[in-house]
Amino acid sequence: MNPEIYSHLFPLVFKEGALDFYLTNIIMKKNRPGIKLSLLCHKKNVKKFEEILFRETTTLGIRKYNLDREKLTRKFVKVDSQFGEVTMKVAYQNGEVLKYAPEYDECQRIATEYNLPIKEVYQIIIDSYRSSHKKV
Repeated sequence: MNPEIYSHLFPLVFKEGALDFYLTNIIMKKNRPGIKLSLLCHKKNVKKFEEILFRETTTLGIRKYNLDREKLTRKFVKVDSQFGEVTMKVAYQNGEVLKYAPEYDECQRIATEYNLPIKEVYQIIIDSYRSSHKKV
């Protein structure tokens, strides 16, 4: 399959409700290199995604299986930073904060606007979150 098609597929499947979509390099039968497309969706959307993949790709078959998924409770909070308010995704387990990260799109916009490396923007925003959420 022409690899340019992958760039078309990513926004399409996410717009249609895919929970995750990724590509994996594999060796297929007869030692041929290939790309495996993996798509995670709700059970009610399986037929819709089968139709999309058959229509948009060169595949002749789809393997599918049920999968259980566990995820942390998430909350979006606004953090005051030197760039203004930025959204931070915070993940909890049993009421305890386990992980947090600024929203990528906002960091990308700030990095472009201020001509800074995105990793520096991430760190500044994380530091702002930490200083405003210190444990007492």
